Amino acid sequence: MAKNAANRKTTKKVAGKQKETSFPRVPLKKALRIPKAILDQNAGNACTRDEAATFCDCRVTGSFGVEIAAANKYGFLRTEDKKLEPSELAKQILRPKQPSDEIDGLRQAILKAPGISEVYSHYRGENLPDDQFLKNTAIDKYHISEDKYQEFRTVLLESLSDADMIEDHNGSKRLRDISDKSSGAAIDEKTIKKQSKAAGVTSSDTCFVMQPFASPLGDYYEKVYKPAIEKAGLKPVRADADIFATGKIIDQVWRGIKAAKILVAELTNRNPNVFYELGLAHALRKPVVLISSNEGDVPFDVRHIRVIYYDVMDPFWGQKLLDKVAENIVSAIERPEEAIFHTDEEA
Repeated sequence: MAKNAANRKTTKKVAGKQKETSFPRVPLKKALRIPKAILDQNAGNACTRDEAATFCDCRVTGSFGVEIAAANKYGFLRTEDKKLEPSELAKQILRPKQPSDEIDGLRQAILKAPGISEVYSHYRGENLPDDQFLKNTAIDKYHISEDKYQEFRTVLLESLSDADMIEDHNGSKRLRDISDKSSGAAIDEKTIKKQSKAAGVTSSDTCFVMQPFASPLGDYYEKVYKPAIEKAGLKPVRADADIFATGKIIDQVWRGIKAAKILVAELTNRNPNVFYELGLAHALRKPVVLISSNEGDVPFDVRHIRVIYYDVMDPFWGQKLLDKVAENIVSAIERPEEAIFHTDEEA
C-alpha cells in the first residue's frame, strides 16, 4: 500500500553520504552575547577565548565553544591568530547609526547562516508547511542531521522571529520575502539553470499557466509568469494565446495540461475556469505551483500544498514573484510530492 508523502522516510540511501549541514546551534540574538561583551568591556578589540569568557562572566566550556561557532556562522565574529573580534556586521547591529541598521544587520546574518539561510530562501513568501514536510525538506534537501532536526527547528523559528522575517498568519507561520537584488535571498539565474538541468528539464518541456485572462491578473503572464518559466528552463504555454484553435476549447486545455511537465495556477479572485483546470491537473497527478495574493482565495483543501503569496503593495513584488516562481518550479520538479495533491486514501 502506498504511503502518504508526509510519512515517507526522511533519509535516502545514496552512493556517498552527503555532508551534514553545520547550522548555528544558538538563536540569532543570543549569538550576539560574546561580540557585545567584547564591545562593551574591551572596546571591540581582539581578545582570547579566556578573556571573552571573562567578559561574559562564564568559563570556557563546550557550550561556550558552541556559542562562538554560532557567532562565526552568523558573521558576528572574526577569528584570527586564535583571537576573537566583533565583525562590522555585529557592530552595525549593536551600535546602529541609522534606524534600519539593526534589523538590516540581523537579516544579513540570517542569510549568512548555513541551513537557516537555505530553508528561509526555500520557503520565503510562503506559509511554513506541516512539521513533517519541513523536516523532510530540511533533512533530504539541506542535509540537516535527523537527530538534530528539533534543535534546528527551534533555532530557525527563534532566529527568524529575531529578524522579523516570520509572522503569524491565520494560524500559520508565513515567511516574509525580504529579497532584493542585493540581499542574496533569491537564487541567481545561473544557479536556477544548473538546478533545472540537474532535475532533467529539457528545452521541449512545457509549463502550462492557469490564470484569468482579464487585466490586471492576465497581464502577469507576460510580466511575471512567462519570464519566470523561461528562467526555470521550460517553455511557457497559456491556453488563450498558445493552444486555442478550431475545435473544442476544453479538449485543447486537456491536451495542454496532459503534455505539461509542470503547471502554474494563479488562484487570486477564485476564477472558476482556473479552479476547473486545477482539478484536472490534480486528477492527472501533475505538480502545480500555486500562487495567490491572499490566503482567502486558496481553497482550504489544497492549503497543505506549497502556495506562494505576493503583495502588490510591495514596490518590488513583481521581481520577487518572478524569482520565487522560477525557484518553486524547479523545486517542484525535483520534489514533486511538495506540489502534487494527495488524499487520505494514499495513506
